[in-house]
Amino acid sequence: MERIAIISDIHGNLPALEAVLEDIESRDIQRIVCLGDLAGKGPSPAEVIDKVRDYCEVVIKGNWDYYLTEQQSDPVLMWHQKRLGAERLRYMKGLPIYQEFYISGKLLRLCHASPNDLFHRVYLSTEQSKRLKLFEATPTLKLEADVVGYGDIHGAHIDTFAGKTVFNAGSVGNPLDITQASYAIIEGKVGNKNQCPLAITLVRVPYDIELAIHQANVTDMPEKQEYRNELRTAIYRGRKPQHT
Repeated sequence: MERIAIISDIHGNLPALEAVLEDIESRDIQRIVCLGDLAGKGPSPAEVIDKVRDYCEVVIKGNWDYYLTEQQSDPVLMWHQKRLGAERLRYMKGLPIYQEFYISGKLLRLCHASPNDLFHRVYLSTEQSKRLKLFEATPTLKLEADVVGYGDIHGAHIDTFAGKTVFNAGSVGNPLDITQASYAIIEGKVGNKNQCPLAITLVRVPYDIELAIHQANVTDMPEKQEYRNELRTAIYRGRKPQHT
């Protein structure tokens, strides 16, 4: 059996990322996949991307990663773009939008929001027909997935329906369910098409929220008050998301 850590939605929060990586190391997990939204919102986009590149074997593109590499006129994005620099932005632009492979007889698909649409947002409350879009065949294997892991909504959960399993890894750096970093672990026989045991675990990791806020406070980062409130309360800032 092999274990893979699934992290997502770091959003430039370095203390949260470091706490999660320390927890992963303490469990002797060697493989890490990141489901995107590396930067944006938090004060340390460059440091986070460098660390993700060092530790993660696969990195998926998130919606913030898309906006940061495709839009030039938004002043919030421009602050993070300046911090990132041209080389990191090129790296983010080239990220894939999904990864899929067999594990314990199941076709596992990992993506940020949806494998065929980076902006198709799925919540636990989303109607089943729209949730099933997560499992639709992709150009890679042209098969429906059995298990899907995703990020995007900053709320960790596991659910089964219509014979499928879906899990959300939650958010490392901007959780909007409880005020602790979140990630997932999937355990099984990687590459095996025969049915055998498969486990999915959600992990919550306390981290130094006030340090993360201090790192924001000493910069001229935009939307600092909204960021502080979200980290301390795990409540979304309350306006319609343009690049959540």
